Amino acid sequence: MTQKPILILQMQRMGDLILSYPLMLWLARRYPGHPIFVAAEQTFYEPLMRLSPAATYFPWSGVAHLEKHDYELVLNLSIQEKAAVLAGRVRAEAKLGPVQTDDGTRRVYGDWQLYRTSLVRNNLYNRFHWGELNALDAIPFTDIKATRFSDPRTLPGSNKVGLFLGASDAAKRPTAEFWAGLVDELHGRGLRSVLFGGPAEKALGAEVARLAKGPTLNLCGTLGLDEFGAVGQTLGLFITPDTGPMHLAAWTGLKCLNLSMGNVNPWETGPISPGHYVLRADLPCAKGCWQCTQPSLLCHEPFKPSRVAGLAKRLVGGADSDRLARLDLPGMTLFETGRSELGLYHLHRLDQAEPDDERLASRFWQSLFGGIFGLWDDRPAIQAWGRLAQNAPETAESLLTHIPEMGRQFKHGLRSGAVLDPAFWADSPAMARPFTGFAHMYLENKDYSRDAWVHVLTLLERLVNACD
Repeated sequence: MTQKPILILQMQRMGDLILSYPLMLWLARRYPGHPIFVAAEQTFYEPLMRLSPAATYFPWSGVAHLEKHDYELVLNLSIQEKAAVLAGRVRAEAKLGPVQTDDGTRRVYGDWQLYRTSLVRNNLYNRFHWGELNALDAIPFTDIKATRFSDPRTLPGSNKVGLFLGASDAAKRPTAEFWAGLVDELHGRGLRSVLFGGPAEKALGAEVARLAKGPTLNLCGTLGLDEFGAVGQTLGLFITPDTGPMHLAAWTGLKCLNLSMGNVNPWETGPISPGHYVLRADLPCAKGCWQCTQPSLLCHEPFKPSRVAGLAKRLVGGADSDRLARLDLPGMTLFETGRSELGLYHLHRLDQAEPDDERLASRFWQSLFGGIFGLWDDRPAIQAWGRLAQNAPETAESLLTHIPEMGRQFKHGLRSGAVLDPAFWADSPAMARPFTGFAHMYLENKDYSRDAWVHVLTLLERLVNACD
């Protein structure tokens, strides 16, 4: 081995592993000749190895072997403590993500990895996709911006539609009654449905097949992930909640319709390549949802089998974005995945609705953090603020009125060294929380050092200049 390897720690679920694939490709191009090692859950990576970018995978039982190497770079993308401990033990030229030393001290290295950490229960306005956040500290933005994905394939004449029934959380998937109704609605439109799911969905697949009045092919619990990838080549469309097989389908070029429901944010975990579709309830609580706080799953109610089947018929038939934008989908919003003018993942809203407060605020925060972390200059943030101030003055004002309080607390901390109250970011106005959440996390990560206080005051000055 002539070049030091690069180690990725990805101990999360299947979808998170697949969202690491773009990172692996970018690393291979940026560091030619450096082997890429990936520590992941064997049950997830083993059946996906034929579809994965070139990498050497290690199960957790192989940790002792990993500790023998010197690395060019270690990227810890996992939230598990054991991954942070391993990242602390191995020798590397550079480390990114959570790293825990032998004395139990934990640090998060990398601006973007720290930004992602600050999104816990605080992701209302986030517009950075997990797949890009994996890479932004390690890969030049020019590489990410220049990446072009192949369009999802279309199969003229195919009338087969795959339905993936399950998700890691019941709140993220439709009910058996919905799926059965969708089977019948698809059948009434000349489309054949195929039910997919792992062993955990066998009972759900049987229930859907029993409730459906029309015929359906139930493959739940019968296919491995590699076999699913092959069978998916015969489908005209794949309808799925936000789950690992959705990312696998998108990675293999199968056109997806993501039924985005429950505590997920499609801006963070939607299909990462362009040309897929996301259907989401148009509710205030469905924007940047981290955990449901409602007495019932309100975001499920607008999803009706007839509406989804009508949309599926048009997608299978190759309807373009202009035709899809004219669809009547009460209480719902349809998005197409693509790239923004800034060069990042984007969900193009397929209707004529004017941007609301949340959309305008999200664009501002994306522009501001991108400028702060060096992706571009300050102009996008200044322009985004102008649109926000003009079209959502109350939201803009809620941030402006909180800036003096942020300045007061930061200056007090600089003078006294006192730590922030634990409720500092959570008690901020919603519009200010992206900034207060990151600043709070930054100070904690730097042990409230004097340099850290100076830095957050500098960031506050950047914010003020953008809002001027």
